[in-house]
Amino acid sequence: MSASDADLSVVPRPRRTQAERRDVSERLLVEATLDVVAAQGVSAATFDAIGRAAGYSRGLATQRFGSKQGLIDAVIAYLHARRDDLMDAAHVAEMPPLEAVLYYADSHFRLLDQDVSGRAYFMLMAGAVADASALQAAFAASHDRVRFWLAERVRAGQAAGQIRGGLEPDGVALMVGSLLLGVSFQWLADPATPLGLIRRTSLGLLRDSLSAEPATESPP
Repeated sequence: MSASDADLSVVPRPRRTQAERRDVSERLLVEATLDVVAAQGVSAATFDAIGRAAGYSRGLATQRFGSKQGLIDAVIAYLHARRDDLMDAAHVAEMPPLEAVLYYADSHFRLLDQDVSGRAYFMLMAGAVADASALQAAFAASHDRVRFWLAERVRAGQAAGQIRGGLEPDGVALMVGSLLLGVSFQWLADPATPLGLIRRTSLGLLRDSLSAEPATESPP
């Protein structure tokens, strides 16, 4: 090693700011929440368990989120940000509107059994609904965000002549969202559910029912 290499090896890294450290700890706590829920169930996701799983002190989750509502809000925001990043990486905004709708559904099916966060999300949602909890409003707002995005793609597709003009955009968005939710809960109840078969069938039916010109071949 040369003297210059040795000098470079001891240059200290810039210290994280307090805001950066907070962002990192919140991300790790949210990821720990998803891991705990997916592996052990909703009831196991106490603030103590989450803090320990993230490698922090037992009370940090309480300090960061304050309540179960704050934690759920953070989980939903984290998952939306991850989905947005995936869609940006796939350049979904540049796709024809119909293809964007189909991509969204396709990516949902593909990720459902590959990422524990999807399992954890639907477990948390099921728990909120089963308990008639105020937390279910956060999930409803999350789904409204997706519904709005899908409806906008349908309107753009109709304006471009790609999607049938007689369809109600909000109705299409609700139908697509309900399909994805229904399959997700079916898979949650029975992990042996053949997601590949459902994916291929659903995408073919969606393309045929939405397209101004029915598809001539099934998705791969």
